[in-house]
Order: sequence, then structure tokens, then C-alpha cells
Amino acid sequence: MKPRIIHAHASLPDGSTLELHEHDGRFYLHSHGQQWAGTGSRVAEEELAKLATHPFRPARQPKMLILGLGLGAVARAVAAAIPQKKAEFTVYEPQREIAQWQKKFFAEENCFQDSRLKCIHDLTPSSLARENGSLHAILLQADACPLDQGKLLIDDKRWLGAMRDALQSGGVLGITAARIIPGMFSRLRRAGFDVVEHFVEIHPSAKKPRRFPIWLARKPAGNFEK
Repeated sequence: MKPRIIHAHASLPDGSTLELHEHDGRFYLHSHGQQWAGTGSRVAEEELAKLATHPFRPARQPKMLILGLGLGAVARAVAAAIPQKKAEFTVYEPQREIAQWQKKFFAEENCFQDSRLKCIHDLTPSSLARENGSLHAILLQADACPLDQGKLLIDDKRWLGAMRDALQSGGVLGITAARIIPGMFSRLRRAGFDVVEHFVEIHPSAKKPRRFPIWLARKPAGNFEK
């Protein structure tokens, strides 16, 4: 049996520990007794990036925000889907160690090799809202999403309202998760979005394939181009 290797760890605001694990050549993050951002979630994260960015591929200067870095799958997929040299991709990741792990442990897949991508460590609902319709898309994987006072940003009305205000008309808030989040569809509707729900099968040939949800929440339509 191949051993599990713990490459690095970091202290989280709640006092728990976040660890970077490797097993049989596969990396994942581990905290609170659970693993996430592994191979399975990567499939859903890449599909999320393709679906959420598709309407904006003709845009001259698409501007995207990713809430939570994880192992970088969403950031890499967004950058791959949007070829424009003047595109802007920002990752909000308050846990600085996660960004450092990209550079230290994923030299070949380090998403920050793309000069269009930058990482910020501070963001508030008010500073996000000041984007004032400039963003084409906001994307996040729920397990990698930063917390505010122990609460997921997508569980907070202030943050959802700020995301809506930051998006341009027709802009998309895209969310995926390793599980169904009860009430997510109706929560996004109440926040002022038009919502559709998709499911991605992970390892469809398996006897019991897992299905990861994707929610695409669109700000009421207008002109996509900014």
C-alpha cells in the first residue's frame, strides 16, 4: 500500500489545521477530518469554469473573480477557457499558505504562471460591491470558499448581495460543491439571480458514480460586453 504523505500544513482561523496530502501521486487538501479539492472535485471545478465563462469568450476584456484557490483547478480552467491577453483573473484567498503551496509543490501546474492571474488576501462585502457591475463572472467551489466569521460567503446575504452588485448585467455567479447544498437554488433566487442547476458525474463508469452539483446564477440580462 502506497503511503500518504503530508507535505505541508497551515493553521486556520478557527484553530483547526489545513493539510496538503499526497497519495499515489494525487494531491488533496484535508481539514476537519475530510478531504477536498481532490481528483473528483477537479472534474466538477473544470466543468464549472467552462460553463460559467462560455458567454464571455467574445468579450474584449473579461474580468473574473474566483473565491477560494483550493488546488488551483478553477483558476487554471478559467485561464484556459479565456484566451484574451487583456483578461483579468483575480483569486481571493485569505489563507496565504495555499497560494504559496501552488508555487512550491505544483511547479508544472502552478496557476500563477499565467500573468493575467493575481491573488488578493483581503476582501469585504463593501469592497466587492464597489466593483459595481465590472465583473463578468464570479466562481467558487463551496469547500474551498473562504469563510467570514465562520460562515461560508454564499451563506451570507451581505456577500450574495455584494456578488450580485459586482457583476455586470448578464454576469454569472457559478458555484460547485461536493454535495447538494439544501436550499441553494432558492437562496440564489432570493438574492436576485436567475438560476439553473446542473450535475456532473464523477467517474461515470463506476458502480455508484458520484454527481457533483453546479449552480449557474445569472444577474438579470443585459449587455454582456463591458
